[in-house]
Amino acid sequence: MSAADPLLLGVDLGTTAIKCAAYRPNGTPVASASREYRLLTPEPAAVEVPVATYWEAFSAAIRDVLRSPDVSAGAIHSLGISAQGETLVPVTGDGTPVRDAIVWLDSRPAEEADVLASHFEPGEFYEITGQPEMLPTWPAAKILWLSRHEPGAFAQTRRFALLEDYFVWRLTGEWVCEGSLVTSTGYWDFRKKSWSKEMLALIGVGVDQLPDLVEPGTAVGQVRPPVAVEIGLSTSTMVCTGALDQACGAIGAGNITPGQFSENTGAAIALCATLDGPRLDPEGRMPCHYHGLADRYMFHTFTSGGIVLRWFRDQFGDAEKSVAAAAGQDPYDLLIAEAERIAPGAEGLLAVPHLQGAMAPESNPAARGALIGLSLRHGRGHVARAILESVAFVVRRNVEVLESLGIQIPEILAIGGGARSGLWKQIEADVTGRPVRTTREPDAAALGAAILGGSGSGRFGDVSDLVSAMVRPAGYFEPDPGRARFYDELYQAYCAAYTALCPTFATLMSKAESPA
Repeated sequence: MSAADPLLLGVDLGTTAIKCAAYRPNGTPVASASREYRLLTPEPAAVEVPVATYWEAFSAAIRDVLRSPDVSAGAIHSLGISAQGETLVPVTGDGTPVRDAIVWLDSRPAEEADVLASHFEPGEFYEITGQPEMLPTWPAAKILWLSRHEPGAFAQTRRFALLEDYFVWRLTGEWVCEGSLVTSTGYWDFRKKSWSKEMLALIGVGVDQLPDLVEPGTAVGQVRPPVAVEIGLSTSTMVCTGALDQACGAIGAGNITPGQFSENTGAAIALCATLDGPRLDPEGRMPCHYHGLADRYMFHTFTSGGIVLRWFRDQFGDAEKSVAAAAGQDPYDLLIAEAERIAPGAEGLLAVPHLQGAMAPESNPAARGALIGLSLRHGRGHVARAILESVAFVVRRNVEVLESLGIQIPEILAIGGGARSGLWKQIEADVTGRPVRTTREPDAAALGAAILGGSGSGRFGDVSDLVSAMVRPAGYFEPDPGRARFYDELYQAYCAAYTALCPTFATLMSKAESPA
């Protein structure tokens, strides 16, 4: 194939980096590039990024992709976007940012979140939005915070956009948004697929200050000539709406049919179970989001993941880092190789991985990490093995909750950095008792965005056609019956240990906050 053959471009607007990847319609990756940026913390609890920083990183990554001998600007047929959720971009009437973007991690609107929550009966907010509770993360709380703390900026704002919305406008001149990204704004009725007038009234925003709603994978328009000149794209490239990063990741894993389940192991583990319509958990443990496909939904949540292994590597893996640097290897690979030499159960060592509090399904911010059964015979490999097993236990906890809601999970589709480890995925298969499949493409969110762009352009079939053509299988890990029985007992011990430690976690949190 030549550089003139059509290419599908996927852009992943991540929290700390932008990734761009070009694919052929058969799923073959052609070129990719990424550019990192720094999060700013101008005051406690604040997390911001200048909007120009996002655009400059995007432009640089696009130019890097175009430098590939296998890519030409005219060959890029379509562009789809995967985006971080909840990052707010307030702009004037001509699209000029009023201030820096307020990143989803920003927790300054804690008081505003409480104020908004007080206007709803228990469970009512969940019924409307699919989110079990109002959080400072949600743009509704951010907008109310802006009106209270920066009234000048609030008054100047003509449109409240999310990051995907801003990029689509910058590329095409059209203000649109799609359901998967706005589900967690706090002001979108996820059942009716329309703005919540009650919430908009509470935060003082009119419908005319929000982008127009379209479906994920909608063709919006071709790249504007000034932008094409600025960053090197062609005016023939069709820009399409994409989806929330985790919805794009699910698509990039092939998780598009009700009954499919995917996990994306990065710093945290993002879990997505595809549904044929909106559903709620009677116990409020599982958020329900709009998917990256029209009229599809997903139970979607996060839990403890690779950040635990990263912490262990950074704090206790100096030897591995030194050896890896000298040999040009990844220190994670060396740690996992040590873990692989240890038998299942880590010779009686059990880990609880909640270094930053327990996420789904426990939602216990007081929870912390623990090593139970530590003895003189245990070394780095034992701890590494116990960490891998503990994260698999947490995945099983979420699988069991989903099954209690009537969701059947015959297999797990695994993506993200954790999917690179065959040992980790085998442990996951053995712990959950389900086969685990991995794919060849490491950047599943960028691939999912490219699929949505290709589908939206109307040339390459629908999303299911492109998933069949572009999502390429890699590994398959079948649970071993003997190890599965062994892990059943260890899993019960893990659950009992977590429950028993909860009072201790609460006491330790209170002591950590006490003056010396």
